[in-house]
Formats: sequence, C-alpha cells, structure tokens
Amino acid sequence: MTAQTSSPLEVLADWGAGVAAGVVVAHGSAVAVAGPTTTPVAVASLTKLATARAVLVAVEEGATTIDTPLGPAGSTVGHVLAHASGLDVDTDVVRCAPGTRRIYSNAGYELLGAHVEASTGIAFVDYLTEAVLIPLGMASTELRGSAAAGLWSTADNLARLLVEYRSPRLVDRTTASDAASCRFPGLAGVLPGWGEFDPCDWGWGPELRGTKSPHWTGADAAPSTLGHFGRNGSFLWFDPTVDVGCVIVTDREFGGWAASAWPPLSTAIRERYSTGSGSDSDSGSGSSDVVG
Repeated sequence: MTAQTSSPLEVLADWGAGVAAGVVVAHGSAVAVAGPTTTPVAVASLTKLATARAVLVAVEEGATTIDTPLGPAGSTVGHVLAHASGLDVDTDVVRCAPGTRRIYSNAGYELLGAHVEASTGIAFVDYLTEAVLIPLGMASTELRGSAAAGLWSTADNLARLLVEYRSPRLVDRTTASDAASCRFPGLAGVLPGWGEFDPCDWGWGPELRGTKSPHWTGADAAPSTLGHFGRNGSFLWFDPTVDVGCVIVTDREFGGWAASAWPPLSTAIRERYSTGSGSDSDSGSGSSDVVG
C-alpha cells in the first residue's frame, strides 16, 4: 500500500490569512479541498468571470450583441469584455482608441452591468443571479455591489464557476470557445500587480496566460490557461491542456506574498493532479460540495 502524500493545498495555512480555502478540480471533479470552503468572502475581481458569463447569456438571448456599440466611440460590448475599449481603470476617461491597447478597466465592467440591465429591463444583480448563479448551483454567492468587483462567494461555489469555464452549460460551446480565446490579439498592456506585457492576452472575461512570464498561474501553465485573480488575494484558473484547475479564496489583500506563493502552488497542483492520480482533502477544515 502506498502512503498518501500531503496535499499541495496544505500551504494555505501558512499564508497569514483569516480565511484561506481552496478547491482543486481535475477532469471535472473536485479532487482536493482545504480550509473553510463554504465560508463566503469578498472575491473582488473574480466577479468579472461571472459578469462576463452573464453578458454572454444576454447575447445568446438576443438582448444585445458582441458588436453592439458600448463605451468610447468605436468600442463594442466585445471590446469592453476584453479590456480593449480604451477606458481608464476606474473612471470614464478614454485613455486610447478602442482596439489599440489592453487597459484593465473596472469602469468597463460596471458599464457592462448597466448595459445588460438596460437591454433586458432586469436589474443586473437579478439577471446575474438568474442567468448564472442559480443555474450553476451557486447558492452561497451574492453580488453586493459593482459588476466589476462586488461578488461575495465561497471556494465551493467558485469551483462550480470554474467547471462552467471547463464544460459550458450556460452558453453555446462556440460562444464559450470564443470567450476563452484571445480577443483583439497582439495588444500590449499591464496585468495589474504583475507588470507590462506585449502581448497581454485576454478573452471575453478571463485573462489568458499567453506568453506572459512571470505569471501567477505558474511557469508551466499552458498559453491557453485562463482565469482571474482579485486584490483580496483570491484566484481561479483552469489549464485545459491538463484538465486541471484551482480556486483559492482568502481575505488577505494581494501583495508581494501572493506573487511568491501563487506560482509554485499552481505548479505543484498541476504536477500532482494532471494525471488523475487520486484525491485528498483537509477534511478537518472544510469539505467541497462540487461538481459534476
């Protein structure tokens, strides 16, 4: 009998956070959990992954289109989803022409929320709940503010969102594939907290690893690895080449500690679970209710 090795998620206990929980999803199933995975925390910009999915649902329902004008002159819903509209980070200032630079924009995602609300006649918080959260079984998740960064959620619930990005249920597979592909390729830009990259690849919602190095998903992450992280010290990524993904939620603000801790953890997770070699959990701290 082979002794069970320790879980890579055990390092969460050393991160100095009041709450630190994680779920690893491999080949569509939760294979490792640690920490209080059912405790809701603010997940900051991970909100954008849920908001982007809601926008694409609205597109497929005919309430709007990817090519509908939105934001600065010449910009569309698609530009705003991919941070290519030219809008400033947190204001309505236009910093460049649409499609010429990747400027990460919270203001753009707030504009998307307002656009869906106006296009559907449904308050965005209700639309997001009905179009994304309820169908995915994310009962412990709630939008408490901005469509860019106002979501509260749990590691368990976000694992369900991860699986949606792996195996789409809410939108057509072609739409999902387009969302997970680089939109407006070749644009340079800044990945907040990591530096300037040329190119700085992004899809309709998720950031893509592309050729960025160093990168928060680890040095071995495939270019097609997609995800997002937030300033509260939480992240979600999925690497389709090995069919492995991870959600970590914390209440510790992003900083140098994250730049040091996240890449090696992500690499260890990939190495441990990409072959489907078993599962483990820190059952004393939490348990996962995911996924199908």
